[in-house]
Amino acid sequence: MLELDPAELGATLVGDRRYVILKKDVLPEVRNAIMELAIPGINAERTTERVYPAGAVGGNVLGFVGADGKGQAGIEYALNSELTGTAGSETYERGMGYVKIPGGYDKTTPAKPGASVQLTILRDLQYKAQTAVDAMVTATQADGAAAVVYDVTNGDILALVDSGSVNPNDPGATPAALRGSRAVSNAFEPGSTAKVITMSAAIEQGIGTPLSQYSVPGQLDLGKAGLVHDAEVHGIEHLTMTGILAKSSNIGAVMIGSQLSKQTRYDYLKKFGFGTATGVGLPGETDGILHPADQWDGRTEYNVLFGQGVSVNAIQDTGVFATIGDGGVHVAPHLVKGVTDADGTYHAVVPTQTRVVSQKTASEVLTMLESVVDTGTGTAAKISGYQVAGKTGTSQGADASGGLTDMTASFIGIVPADKPRLAVSVIVFHPRTSEYGGTVAAPVFSQIASYALQELGIAPSGATANPYASEW
Repeated sequence: MLELDPAELGATLVGDRRYVILKKDVLPEVRNAIMELAIPGINAERTTERVYPAGAVGGNVLGFVGADGKGQAGIEYALNSELTGTAGSETYERGMGYVKIPGGYDKTTPAKPGASVQLTILRDLQYKAQTAVDAMVTATQADGAAAVVYDVTNGDILALVDSGSVNPNDPGATPAALRGSRAVSNAFEPGSTAKVITMSAAIEQGIGTPLSQYSVPGQLDLGKAGLVHDAEVHGIEHLTMTGILAKSSNIGAVMIGSQLSKQTRYDYLKKFGFGTATGVGLPGETDGILHPADQWDGRTEYNVLFGQGVSVNAIQDTGVFATIGDGGVHVAPHLVKGVTDADGTYHAVVPTQTRVVSQKTASEVLTMLESVVDTGTGTAAKISGYQVAGKTGTSQGADASGGLTDMTASFIGIVPADKPRLAVSVIVFHPRTSEYGGTVAAPVFSQIASYALQELGIAPSGATANPYASEW
């Protein structure tokens, strides 16, 4: 019945051990047939198997369990103790052939089931986002990509995407290095998306306004720190602070940000979440890299103003825009909405909230970001019927030692810009068809954000965008 070699089976049965597993994963009908034989000392144990009905959808978030039922990755690993529960036991008197003695001592301690965990992930949105990201990775021949959909009002992560997500039902089919969430473990330079912090700090500190005027040269000589250039060659441009953001001018960002002390620059990067893991709830999250201001060399003190010399993960980068979208308040991101104990008691997760900049500053920066999508580098991020604010980014990744790796293209946006609800990011690692966030990432942002708006039933914008002037 068990399809075992009779000689080996016989040797096993007459051994000295009191407990021996003869065979695992026996079909129910085979088990029933054996138990009908009533052989003394032969018992069957019921086992359970974790099944993931959605397959690879959200696999890098959920993680998976090993043969022993213990979490090996993702939420399964992070919350293993809460999900596992406590095993039960039975102690009783046995007679000849290990048969329970009727009426003898018999004590049973029932098992306690584990808790039920409710995630913030919306499965349909996760599926749509994964599909869009995987298609883009194929089209751009990228090494990989990540995407985040972040509810700015409560910190819920509604979708967290890694390209080529692991299928928890068959984790062995995915290389070990790709079974976790690269959205939290990969560190990359944010590039121009970090200019949002520079502009926010400048406005908050009173050194400029969205309409402040600057004559931006074709290059900026920083002495021993070298020259700063923009992505495109140009002569003197007459740009407002808004125009500098819309055109993603590194030179303009340095002209503005260099009016802030080095410590102030560091303080705002830190306040916006750089250098500290988000605590979103997944194992392996990187803190990113943000060295103290007194450790910056002559070049880094300027580079941080346009997102170089620092590194972040995808949720940290998205959190900057979520803060602007929520009126200057950072609501901590989380993947667990609540936990229900075995007794039915529900414990909702209450995220921390921290004011980073004033509501006035956040509102002005939000309007500035609309210019990026309206006439700047992010026009491919537009969504019909909705006002969109956002920023493109082109940067380099960072390895564990802080060394730079291949290019990273990104777009992070806020929708609807007139009544913010979502911050959505698309981060593309080493795309080979183009390195620009406005070309590679912005169109995918538009796809994911469009579906999210529909999924959540968010009404179209009630008015057209009215951005600040970009030139003077």
